[in-house]
Amino acid sequence: MKPTAPNWRDIVASKLVSPEEAVALVKDGDWVWTGGWTSVPPQLCAALAARAGQVKDVTIVNFLSPFNWDRPEVLAHWKVITGYCSPFDRKAAREGRIEYVPVSQFREGKMPPGLDHLDVALIPISPPDEDGWCSFGSGVFFGPTVSSIATTLVGEIHENFIRTGGGNRIHIDRFARVCEYTLPPAQAPIPPRTEETELAANVICTLVANEIVYDGATLQFGIGDVSAALPVFLEEKHDLGVHTELLPGGIPDLVEKGVITGKHKPHHVGKVVASALGQVPPEDLARINGNPTYELYDFTHTDDLRLLLQIENFIAVNNALAVDLTGNVSSETQGPLVYSGTGGQAVFAIGASTAAGGSVIVLPSSTLVGDTRHTRIVAGHAPGTVVTVHRGFVDYVVTEQGIAKLRGKSLRERMAELISVAHPDFRRELKAEANRIYGITI
Repeated sequence: MKPTAPNWRDIVASKLVSPEEAVALVKDGDWVWTGGWTSVPPQLCAALAARAGQVKDVTIVNFLSPFNWDRPEVLAHWKVITGYCSPFDRKAAREGRIEYVPVSQFREGKMPPGLDHLDVALIPISPPDEDGWCSFGSGVFFGPTVSSIATTLVGEIHENFIRTGGGNRIHIDRFARVCEYTLPPAQAPIPPRTEETELAANVICTLVANEIVYDGATLQFGIGDVSAALPVFLEEKHDLGVHTELLPGGIPDLVEKGVITGKHKPHHVGKVVASALGQVPPEDLARINGNPTYELYDFTHTDDLRLLLQIENFIAVNNALAVDLTGNVSSETQGPLVYSGTGGQAVFAIGASTAAGGSVIVLPSSTLVGDTRHTRIVAGHAPGTVVTVHRGFVDYVVTEQGIAKLRGKSLRERMAELISVAHPDFRRELKAEANRIYGITI
């Protein structure tokens, strides 16, 4: 990986314009990709949003966006589609102002259905190196696939973007126009853990690390409240591998200590593989930058089920909003109301459970809403709730109360296991509900 060319502005001089001039390429009727999380170009998005009254019938397509498209002046003229809701568009999706497309099909080189019609793509990139190659920084996401589909690419150049191996590069010649990013870094659309969740996560991650993760396993980390805290608890393990969608903080420490070697992976041997870095502190980014151990790939590669099924020592650790007494997992809705999205959770759970019996769901046993405590191990999901992971692909459910082992268990055995990891305040009620709803006595 070559460093940024000192004269990069000269290299892009013929394409370098203001954000407003860059998005002037968007015309009536265009479908415009505006990225997801760290692959969202904030200045280009703001410049495009300002054109809402000038250009007609534009469709904005995004995924877990930190940019707020829920603006009356935008929605009066344009349609907005998301494949994964963020705090900025969750309310709009629930109230019908933007469209949510549930996405769980990932096949390398193809955008998921519903997000696959693109005319223009707005993409944040690093400055070019001497040969004209740019990186997607710390978030490849759908960059390579989007770039192969969209007719016109518009780049937003970030001087602080890191470079990695894998599929994390694109040539500056692919871009019709570029602008230079001059604003402060965008904030990640994920709130910090509460103190109660932090305490629960410490117990849960200790259980997962000591009782479930084994030497030589390949891990996937969900990016939610609990699973993203797992790396720091893995220091006593040996020869772990990583194949994940979003890479949490703490991984460079494990690589440098020899905990993560990737020597037993069936592909990308010796490499830490992800699509993007999530909630990673600056010191970790500095250690990843230019380090050949780390490879970032398109989301459609890391999440391709055909690839995941080849990992025979795979453990996928993901979060949930709630789990019912039979093991069905809800992670994307609260009742019928959309909360986030399917993302890669379903394919990783299916892959890990099928290949290795290693599908793990982690969550606190309860949550406080105001002064009222609510169980997250529920008798049955509320009407309209979406099941993100079918119970047949859930091998373990872990709360701060313990580990529920579900693989191969009958409904009665599953219910007993799950009630044992529920918050003590709710166990009697859950036993009664098991009898009332399912006719099973625990």
